Amino acid sequence: MSAKTNKTSGEPVEALRLDRQLCFALYGAANRVTRLYRPLLEALGLTYPQYLAMLVLWEASPRTVGALGEALDLESSTLTPLLKRLETQGLVARRRDPEDERRVIVTLTEVGAALRDKARAVPEQLLCKLNLPLDELGDLRERLKAVAV
Repeated sequence: MSAKTNKTSGEPVEALRLDRQLCFALYGAANRVTRLYRPLLEALGLTYPQYLAMLVLWEASPRTVGALGEALDLESSTLTPLLKRLETQGLVARRRDPEDERRVIVTLTEVGAALRDKARAVPEQLLCKLNLPLDELGDLRERLKAVAV
């Protein structure tokens, strides 16, 4: 038997079947969730990555770009253009830290803070679209967090 196919049948080795891959299952699930979020977030004027950044800021604002990046597991080079777009929309303000010019502080504006009230329904709306039993969601979330560590 070769590494890729069964010599006798030419069939793929079971371990190499696409439908057996954890990475593909995670990839498909992430894509589906992102697609389900899209219409919910378009109503708020946000993309999915912008929504994630706003979630972090709704938890605590102001935050440094570094703290935001750490919370979102994003590099500053990825986060900066996203924050610039949020600033253009009037949702956040960015300023240099007067105590350390190398740091940039991100603060919610009044408009950004008010958007939180409009976003409150998004998690429940998404759960309805996913059609998963509520009693399984907590366990699923914890298992995915364990994979992400």
